[in-house]
Amino acid sequence: MPLSEVLTLAALIFLAALLYSSVGHAGASGYLAAMALFGVSAQVMKPTALSLNLLVATIATVQFIRAGSFSWPRFWPFALGSIPLAFLGGAMHVPGSLYKPLVGIVLLFGAVQLVRSSLQRNEAGHEKVVAPNPIIAVLCGAGIGLLAGLTGTGGGIFLSPLLLFMGWAQMRGTAGVSAAFILVNSAAGLAGNWASVRALPPAIPVWAIAAVLGGVIGSHFGSRRLGNRTLRRLLAIVLVVAGLKLILVRQ
Repeated sequence: MPLSEVLTLAALIFLAALLYSSVGHAGASGYLAAMALFGVSAQVMKPTALSLNLLVATIATVQFIRAGSFSWPRFWPFALGSIPLAFLGGAMHVPGSLYKPLVGIVLLFGAVQLVRSSLQRNEAGHEKVVAPNPIIAVLCGAGIGLLAGLTGTGGGIFLSPLLLFMGWAQMRGTAGVSAAFILVNSAAGLAGNWASVRALPPAIPVWAIAAVLGGVIGSHFGSRRLGNRTLRRLLAIVLVVAGLKLILVRQ
């Protein structure tokens, strides 16, 4: 890959990490979208996205825990169900012809969630929340974990709307739980197919630095206030373009 493309992709990874970490996510769908735009192979996309996710999710988890936006009772049932299934999903080999359309659907779903979150008002802090039934939470976590492992994402784009829709957490609480959820899923997915680490591209150190910088800045501000709505909508456009490319274009 030419240096110009490496640096351009690094800039996109930085922006994705900055935006996603501000809402407790690690940016996997953003990284996948950026790599899709540059025609990166499926074998490289999955381990790269998970590796970057692991870095940013660690930073976001620490930041949101420090800000008091993490709930262990709401986290553990989902994690209990997701970790083994994320490991299994990571170990499963998905052909590129199937992997790319699957990731494309995930990216489109992520775009919808970004637009929806950009239309929501900031958390007022007075909404009532209820604790999820542990069994239901474990089952939901299992389903999300399998999809996360298969696609190379952390599952946050599915967990966050679920928590909010079901009234299981407020916005900031959702961000804290999602960050930790993404962290354990990314680690499990990568461990499930550790051999894929050999497919990491030579440019990964540059992209890792970009992701870390974006994650530090985004999670620092995001743990105290929500991310910028305009940036979310712009990134949603990128996800749509990349998602449609993966689904419609056969390479």
